[in-house]
Amino acid sequence: MMRMDVLTLFPAMFDEVFAASILGKAKDKGIVSLNALNFREFANNKHNTVDDAPYGGGGGMVLKAEPIFTAVETLLTSDGAKPRIILLCPQGERYSQQKAEELAQESHLIFICGHYEGFDERIREHLVTDEISIGDYVLTGGELAAMVVIDSVARLLPGVLGNEMSAVTDSFSTGLLEYPHYTRPARFREWDVPDVLISGHHENVGKWRRQQSLRRTWERRPELLAQVKLSKEEQQWIKAWDQETKA
Repeated sequence: MMRMDVLTLFPAMFDEVFAASILGKAKDKGIVSLNALNFREFANNKHNTVDDAPYGGGGGMVLKAEPIFTAVETLLTSDGAKPRIILLCPQGERYSQQKAEELAQESHLIFICGHYEGFDERIREHLVTDEISIGDYVLTGGELAAMVVIDSVARLLPGVLGNEMSAVTDSFSTGLLEYPHYTRPARFREWDVPDVLISGHHENVGKWRRQQSLRRTWERRPELLAQVKLSKEEQQWIKAWDQETKA
């Protein structure tokens, strides 16, 4: 079982998320343990204060080191296993499917969700193992970012998805965007499903899907192609598409 703990000032935000849909089913199956903990409970003062004014002056308040260090230490297991401790912040590594796959190999993840102006730098320097940003924008807190990471990691765990191949063929898992999908009826409002998909010829279906995946990536995220090993035939496809656009 993978264990995921979230340190947050607003644990109620996670109640419905952890109980619904795929995450809820994974929790019920015992595949993943999900827990949100209010780190205000670990403040070392009578008012449970977790923030203070920054040294040197400036606007906003800064989260104190003590309650977050103490909260993390209470989550460590007696066997000495070291969890990945993840700080959600705009300065972190840009999140990717590859990072999700990496984190899915761990047994224990701890997420720290911040608010206010920022964190005491000693949290960043001496406690966390990873800093993650889900995009080049700023949220009011790390909770929504933590939910995104948790969801993307949990769905990769064995037994979470009904079809284990779903995660393997996802966009970005292969380095490419995913190919188009169709389902019944074969004709809807005069729009037909591509003939190859109802041909029953699995080799041709596989080739079509690869070609469509490459074309969609070429059209929407061409920078991803630099990281993908292409066959000579696939290189010819891309060359032909380039010529089409220039015609």
